[in-house]
Formats: sequence, structure tokens, C-alpha cells
Amino acid sequence: MVHERRVAITGIGVVAPGGVGTKAFWERITSGTPATRLITAFDPTPFRSRVAAECDFDPAGEGLTPREVRRLDRVAQFAVVAAREALADSGLEPDRAHADRVGVSIGSAVGCTQRLEEEYVTLSDAGRDWLVDHTYGVPHLYDYMVPSSMAAELAWLAGAEGPATVLSAGCTSGIDAIGYACELIREGSVDVMVAGGSDAPISPITVACFDAIRATSRLNDDPARASRPFDRTRNGFVLGEGAAVLVLEELRGALRRGAHVYGEVAGFANRSNAYHMTGLRPDGLELAAAVTGALDEARLDPTAVDYVNAHGTATKQNDRHETSALKRSLGEHAHHVPVSSIKSMIGHSLGAIGAIEVAACALAVEHGVVPPTANLTEPDPELDLDYVPLTARERRVDVALTVGSGFGGFQSAMVLTRAEGAVA
Repeated sequence: MVHERRVAITGIGVVAPGGVGTKAFWERITSGTPATRLITAFDPTPFRSRVAAECDFDPAGEGLTPREVRRLDRVAQFAVVAAREALADSGLEPDRAHADRVGVSIGSAVGCTQRLEEEYVTLSDAGRDWLVDHTYGVPHLYDYMVPSSMAAELAWLAGAEGPATVLSAGCTSGIDAIGYACELIREGSVDVMVAGGSDAPISPITVACFDAIRATSRLNDDPARASRPFDRTRNGFVLGEGAAVLVLEELRGALRRGAHVYGEVAGFANRSNAYHMTGLRPDGLELAAAVTGALDEARLDPTAVDYVNAHGTATKQNDRHETSALKRSLGEHAHHVPVSSIKSMIGHSLGAIGAIEVAACALAVEHGVVPPTANLTEPDPELDLDYVPLTARERRVDVALTVGSGFGGFQSAMVLTRAEGAVA
């Protein structure tokens, strides 16, 4: 008898604003306390938006050696620390005999932004010289230029000799990397995947880019309340940083070894709107199609959804677009299911946030708690769903839906389910 291959989440590792580690992350997003503040990584005075959700991250304190700290950009440091936690959490022991059945899939929107910018400033004498002297570059500059170096780091860490890739699709990179990993497991190419997303974009070049298109919040006088998804007074997202890495396993194998299963990834789909680099159609048609595709793959009716982890960036157009998409895909049930955005507390970490939100959904299934949307004090009359304002809500979550939307028109959706009734 041929058994359908199902995908279990057996390990979670998180680096996020407000605390490093899965426990600190969960406590932060269920407390409803924002980790947004004025930028400390550099002098933000010249910029329109001067707030961000930064990680208080000490690489040496997190176990990275001096050589690793020198070699790795902050984005790769986040990924390595999150992956170490996820692997330890899974209890999975390296198996050299079957190393080719273990793979890596990591998402990132902007890669090694910080070290690349630092090196450019140094080599060009702060932009003065058009032709630069490459001999002043650090030995690891090539690794910063090639995002695949991050997948290689995680493969070495996990002893993975199967597929190893970096997926970059803007702000859906993290969720898409997990979706790709799940498909490799389902099709039988691998049995285990180390998958997630990492980004460390809080740098002058990134802040300047988002300033130019006025996508980020200008509420500099009230940093803790700057990210206001679904609120009438919202005026842009708050940049964040961080990483989440999951250990994904073929379910029967995970159960045979007695692994703790947080839940299953039951469905995934993505679409493109083929419309505009930054704009969104207000009807949400393509995001609705992704949600429907993910539910179809999970073989679930829309009424089965117990919680929606929203993209919820706090831009005017995203929140309208997403609300329309949920109404279109979930029907009347959209008015009865709790919807919340954790970006209100930890900001928008671009390619990492989709993976961080998958981790949040797995924990919501595990603990039976729906995280709130912080700073939602003035409801927008255009947005009429249950956005779980201010306070977390205890609720059994058997089915969680998480969605992502990215510049370029990328739209993704993933369904997580409780693993009850699984048989080894």
C-alpha cells in the first residue's frame, strides 16, 4: 500500500525583535507588546521614517565563534542561530548514511545587505570613487554577493547533502521557501528539510529605498505605536529583521522516531498578479486564488479555518486588498474567523517574515492562543473583519491559514493543521 507523504513540523527556531528564541518570540507576540523603536543601528536623522523593529542580537552570546562572526553577514548569523535552535528542538540526530535525504531551503529578500553596504562605503570612500580598489575588500566579499552561501552554511550545520537552495521572491520568500521544502518531501525527493527565511535589512540603503516610495511609517514620535495594521490611522509599515527556521519531516518517519509534532503543513499555493511592481488590485483576486489553492491542496473547506495570520503590513492598500481577498476566498466565514497581524509587534522583516509567521501559526496550533493585532484602537470602517485588537485570545486552532504578499505581485498562502490522528 502506498501512503500519501505528509509534512510535519518537528522543530522551530526564531530570531525576532523583542527576544531571541522561540519562547521569547511567542511571549512577545501573545503579550501584544510592540518591539518597534527608533533605529539604533545607524543615525536615522536624515530619513523620513526613523523607526524599526530591531533584534537585540549578540552573536557571541548566541554561540557564534569569532570566525563565524567575521565570515557571516547579520542575515546569515540570524539563519544559523535559528537553525541551531530548530535542529535541537527537533531532536533529530545527524545520519551520515542518509545525509542525501536531508535538504535546505532558505528564503531571503535582500540577502547580505549590511555587509555589502559596509564594503561599498569602504571601497568607494563613502561613494566618492566610481572605480574602486577591490584589494581593500574583505576575503568574504564573494559570499556576500552570492546568496547561496547562506544555504551552504545551513547545509554544513545540518549535515545535509540533499537539495540546498536560496529562494528570493521579495516579501514572500520565507513562506515560499517552506512551501518548496514541503513539495520536495511530498514528492519523495527528501525526508527532512531545514527550511525558513532570514533578512537583516535595517540599513541606510534599505530605509532610503522605502522612504522614496513612502511605504514606511512616518510616526517617528511614537515608535511603539507606529505599526498599526487595519487601523484607520495607519500610514505605512515598520521595517523589521529576523529569521525563522523549521525542521520539516515526512510525518510517518517523524512519528516512528517519537518526534514531537507541532502540526502539519497541509497546503500551499502561490500566485502572481502580473499587474504592478508595488501596486495591488483592490479586489484581492490573486491572493484569494492562492488561499483557495492552499485549501484545496489541504482538502479543506474554508469554514474549517480557525485562525488567519494576516500579511497585515499597515499600508492603506495592503490591508484593503487582503480584507477583500479573505472575503472572496473564505466567503461568509471570513466574518467569523479571527484575523491578526504580528507585524504590529515585530515589524516587517521582508523575506523572513513569511517564515516567522508560519512559526507563529504552528505555535498557535500548539498552544491554542491567537496572537493579537497591537495598536488597533481606531477601526477602519472599510475593514470589517475580526482583527483581534490589542489582546490575545484563547481559542482551539485546528486549522491555521497564513498569507503573504510581496512587491512584484507575489501572493502566497499556507495551511497548517493539527496532527491529531496521525498513524506511524
